Amino acid sequence: MFKLNLKIALRNLWKHKGYTFINVAGLSIGMASCILIFIFIRYQLSYDQQFANKDRIFRVVSYWKYVDGEEFQNGVPKPLAPAMRNDFGMLEEVAALQRAGGIIKIKDASGKVRLKTDERVFYTEPQFFKIFDYPWLEGNPQQALTAPNTVALSEDMAVKFFGDWHKAVGQTINFQNKTDLKVTGVFANIPENTSNPIKIAIAYAGYENRALKSWGSFSSASECYILLNKGVDVADLEGPKNAFIKKYYVEKGTGELDHFFQPLSEIHKDARYGNFAGKVTEMKEIWGLVVIGMFLLITACINFINLATAQAVSRSKEVGVRKVMGSRRKQLMIQFLTETMTLTVLALLLACVITEAALPGMASLFKEKISFSLLEHPVIFVFMIGMVLFVGVMAGFYPAMVMSGFSPALAIKNKVSMGNAGGGNLRKVLVVVQFAITIILITGTLVILKQMKYMREKPLGFNPSAIALPAVPGDSLSVLKYDILKTRILNIPGVQSVSLCSAAHSSSDNNTNNFSYNGTKDADFYVNTKSADEDYFKTFGLQFVAGRPLSKSDTIKEYVVNETLLRKLNIKNPEEAIGKMIMLGGSFKAPIVGVVKDFNNLSLRETISPILINSRKDRSATIAIKMDSKQIPEVMKNTEAIWNSIYPDYVYNSTFMDEDINAYYESEKVMGTLFKVFAGVIIFISFICLFGLISFVAAQRTKEMAIRKVLGASTFELVRMLNTSFIIMVFLANLVAWPVAYIFIAKWLNGYTYRIELSIWPFMAAMFISMVITLVTVSFRSYRAAKTNPVDALKYE
Repeated sequence: MFKLNLKIALRNLWKHKGYTFINVAGLSIGMASCILIFIFIRYQLSYDQQFANKDRIFRVVSYWKYVDGEEFQNGVPKPLAPAMRNDFGMLEEVAALQRAGGIIKIKDASGKVRLKTDERVFYTEPQFFKIFDYPWLEGNPQQALTAPNTVALSEDMAVKFFGDWHKAVGQTINFQNKTDLKVTGVFANIPENTSNPIKIAIAYAGYENRALKSWGSFSSASECYILLNKGVDVADLEGPKNAFIKKYYVEKGTGELDHFFQPLSEIHKDARYGNFAGKVTEMKEIWGLVVIGMFLLITACINFINLATAQAVSRSKEVGVRKVMGSRRKQLMIQFLTETMTLTVLALLLACVITEAALPGMASLFKEKISFSLLEHPVIFVFMIGMVLFVGVMAGFYPAMVMSGFSPALAIKNKVSMGNAGGGNLRKVLVVVQFAITIILITGTLVILKQMKYMREKPLGFNPSAIALPAVPGDSLSVLKYDILKTRILNIPGVQSVSLCSAAHSSSDNNTNNFSYNGTKDADFYVNTKSADEDYFKTFGLQFVAGRPLSKSDTIKEYVVNETLLRKLNIKNPEEAIGKMIMLGGSFKAPIVGVVKDFNNLSLRETISPILINSRKDRSATIAIKMDSKQIPEVMKNTEAIWNSIYPDYVYNSTFMDEDINAYYESEKVMGTLFKVFAGVIIFISFICLFGLISFVAAQRTKEMAIRKVLGASTFELVRMLNTSFIIMVFLANLVAWPVAYIFIAKWLNGYTYRIELSIWPFMAAMFISMVITLVTVSFRSYRAAKTNPVDALKYE
């Protein structure tokens, strides 16, 4: 029976090629979009899920609550890990992880350097590899990093350094031109979908830093992971944690400091704290894609239903004959559902081709190595089967029920009316729903694009254009050459200003410290500290509201603060702060000599931090170069040549300030692109839907239009008659869509501290676009119907 139904289904689909083509086109594009969305979501949800103890792994993160807001950071004080290991008895393991970077040199047997490269490294405690069960190719993960000056490499890095990872263990690499590290292990390559992309793990026992015992210094480069004992719930840590904070954070202010235990599965999805991979996809974005995918499926199904019911009239005689010959309604429904499922499977096959073609573009957009391999990820195949069943049943059940319910007498006489064809009101509701979805996406796209434009154009309190940020080595010998480097770069034609600093004033790398103001106890908030020289403010275009820039000095002798810091100290007049003393971290005491106007030191999602700028040459990691925008290529070429001549043992590396700032908004760019693409897809499907529905209406009202034409109605009047109902439906769709779109958009904009004001223009623009689409689509088809010769419609009457 199934074979017969399938044969008849294929015959009918082939007979009505136009109907089949339009339906397959709409369904395949919608299904391909859903497959792409599912592939991406599956990949994002797979982050950090490859570890055996994933449910017991947590990251310790920092949180501050102030009277005027909150602050979050993934960084922790450096003494936290050993203290937790000592004080928390319900933890199986505790491990510190410290991000760093520097020059790696590989020498041959004669001692000559054969490879020199600048790499990111991680100082890692051996407990880290007990928490995270990375596969090891050689060496003992429990012992490889116990001794100072030892290192473990990933397979790729071992091959890069020694040609063959089998030859790596026992070899020596030189780090930062001063420390020889012995290779004691090789582990398998870390997957892309991890928040800790470790390729070079150096023993934490050899890590040196002045803040190793400082509880008042927080750095985003310092992290701590814990592994709970089996049977322990994270809520059980609250009591010991409160006692821990009371014990070690002795200096208290009115601000509340706390630590949270962040589940491993949440690290990739929580933008508040960030991660070492620098990749975050928030759950709101994932849910947004889920909603878009559902919208696509619903619109594709609505399109199918409308086209199927439109075509039902032309198949009424077939239904009538089948019923007269003894077919039951159940048999007819099975036949029509078989046709729907056949068409859906054909659409799925085409959707797979479209997915394969579109996947490289999507991978490039997301900068992720996503795959459409059904063998590697069988869940994709399960999803596609589920999608076929969902679409086939949802889209096919109603048309099958309508067509199988035709009266045989009316069907054979071709007297099936629009009402008999299954509820004109329901079809109108479906059109309203479909266009409401379209309008929501159009409105959302317009708002996202407007917010992105606002972020690009909003004054940030500085000028980021034409500023290069080459890194500089930080060892003591390199520091002695800073002035030579700066002077020679300043002499390059096209260079306007040069500054040595710890980082650009707007950077994702931040250090926070406790401090006291004017001899009082520690302030009730932490301050973001930056090291800079006297030309820092001129290079970045920072404006002073009081005082002056830092004077030339290699050590901390003066401070410059921003307006936010004074505001948090309840100082209204910036002049009052000039000359007041600040003690930073309990060690560095110096007067305030200047107050700069607030500038955005983070993305526009976040508030401006209280900032303290000091002069400390040995903390410099970057040389900022302000250039004439017309001479950038020549300046960069000469800069690299000078840099290499001064630091021949290091590797030159540089970025641009405006590129770093644009990187803050990658997720907005991605979501804006997705909304544009999928809004276009839904508009296309809606176009097909309208075309099918107007075809249905025109077929039903052919005789009526012929009679009206005979009685003197003009073509324009007939077109207006057919268009009016559709314009009303689209207008109603706008009324339905506006409040829903407003709720979603307002919630999305609330994620930004600096945002556009939501006005009526995106909603009006969406209405205009939807009206134009409707008029063009409906008018084209209704004009053809209105121009039909009335004789052809009436000659059989």
